[in-house]
Amino acid sequence: MSQQLSFDLPVRTALGRDDFMVSPGNAVAVSLIEAWDNWPGGKLVLTGPPGAGKTHLTHVWAGMAGARIVAARGLADADIPDLANGPIAVEDVPQIAADADAMTAMFHLHNLALANGHPLLMTGRGAPVHWGLGLPDLQSRVGGTPAAILELPDDRLLTAVLAKLFADRQLKPRVDVIPYLAMHMERSFDAARRMVAVLDAESLSAQKPLTRAMAAKVLGREAE
Repeated sequence: MSQQLSFDLPVRTALGRDDFMVSPGNAVAVSLIEAWDNWPGGKLVLTGPPGAGKTHLTHVWAGMAGARIVAARGLADADIPDLANGPIAVEDVPQIAADADAMTAMFHLHNLALANGHPLLMTGRGAPVHWGLGLPDLQSRVGGTPAAILELPDDRLLTAVLAKLFADRQLKPRVDVIPYLAMHMERSFDAARRMVAVLDAESLSAQKPLTRAMAAKVLGREAE
């Protein structure tokens, strides 16, 4: 049987509030994001491991607050007074721990945004007191910021996320596929997106339905 040609069609990443699924591991963080106008000092750190949903929840907050989102690594070349004129989210702050220019810009953005009365959201991995920012004044301000912690998805949430990702692609896997994936795959939202995309391509190329055997094959290949 000849293989069917497959096309890498773009799939829209849904970043709205209705697309963010709440579970015990992220419920507190979600409630803090939704109560953004009551943040102590007007600022919050959103922290968690890769794939826990930081980017998604940052976009949820930006939609609610009318905020801009910038990468910390780009701050050295940014117009800080302009950024400080409204709500602002800075992603991956720990990545500038050794970048003196970016840290100085982050320090000024922090102070100016809050002085202007605009909320500031900062994201990164791990507790902010351990971000190791080389500018002591910046580290002290970040370390003293309240933190919302995202945990990796539990079985229930990962199962729901996989079901939604398959549905978004109009895919109908066999009933034992999602439980099998939830038990054996890496536990993160990013891994779930990658897995569904690979299975979609595999099914299209082989012209076969999504089965547990196909899932096992893909999982084995991903682990190599």
